[in-house]
Amino acid sequence: MVDIHRASAMEDEILEWMRQYQASAILGAAAQLGFFEHLSKTALDAATLARRCRCNARATRILLDALTALGLLTQTAKGYQVTPQYRMALSPSSKQCVLPMLHHQANCLRRWAELPMVVRTGHPAPCHPGVAGAQADLRAFIEAMEVVSRGTADTVVRSLNIGPVRCVLDVGGALGTWTRAWLTAHPSSRAIVFDLPEVVRLGRRRWARDPLRARVQWVAGDYLRDPLPKGADLVWISAVAHQNGREENRRLFRAAWVATDAGARLLVRDVIMEPDRSRPAMGALFAVNMLVSTRHGGTWTFNELQEDLEAAGWRDVRWWRRDEGMNSVIGAVRVPRTAIRGGANKSPSRD
Repeated sequence: MVDIHRASAMEDEILEWMRQYQASAILGAAAQLGFFEHLSKTALDAATLARRCRCNARATRILLDALTALGLLTQTAKGYQVTPQYRMALSPSSKQCVLPMLHHQANCLRRWAELPMVVRTGHPAPCHPGVAGAQADLRAFIEAMEVVSRGTADTVVRSLNIGPVRCVLDVGGALGTWTRAWLTAHPSSRAIVFDLPEVVRLGRRRWARDPLRARVQWVAGDYLRDPLPKGADLVWISAVAHQNGREENRRLFRAAWVATDAGARLLVRDVIMEPDRSRPAMGALFAVNMLVSTRHGGTWTFNELQEDLEAAGWRDVRWWRRDEGMNSVIGAVRVPRTAIRGGANKSPSRD
């Protein structure tokens, strides 16, 4: 006999999962339209905010009421304002600001809405700029990476106990959040941040007055097309491997091998999947994000990354740090060898 109460609870749970997009869409829209920049400073009525954000007055009021219902805003005699407990997180001037990640997740949400077609065709969702424009989307993505790393970078780097580091090459280093953690943990070291030209411009601007700026070299390029800078004894590949397919990762790992000398180390920070690919759960969901966003990206198991690192010439591949999220770390060592077996090409060693 069917337990009616249990069946009803299961139905409610499924429907609640389906409705979760609503709060995400509301929050993302408010972030992209600039609502929180204004309402974290002062209370405004709907009409005034609509004018400042160049929005429709009726639509603005409805969105503000929904944000109030969620508890993110409160209403006063002067209008709507950010609820005090969320003000630091939603204020652009705060070090705890999460607005770039909200903006980025709103962009992700549009791609996730295309998931049925992506699964049918195998092609990522079309990438259309958000309401703030393509440049704002890029900046939000780069700054969002800082949002998710700034609270953990120092802890993760120190937990690795890697020993002396002379120079770290931060591949895809964005605004240098992890570079800073390495420089702080190893005061006598220097760093090279390698990223796309538009990202390097943002990074240089961010570090223009930083006390550590003299220890950082910024190099622009594409890691899948351009040689990596030489001179590092540690290559740090952080939250990059999931953006690539396995052949692309082999090319990246090979480029890192070519750019270093024997004895250099390489560390890959990413979400690492168990063999069944459903654990950790965060990684299984993140693979869907890569499915809708990239042509070949995904989340990879330890064995897959080990195979790809060894195909590129790296050895002594170990799982140095386990984590349920993006802070697992796999390490490898560069040893002299005369050829690469198992990779796309064979080439002589520099050693």
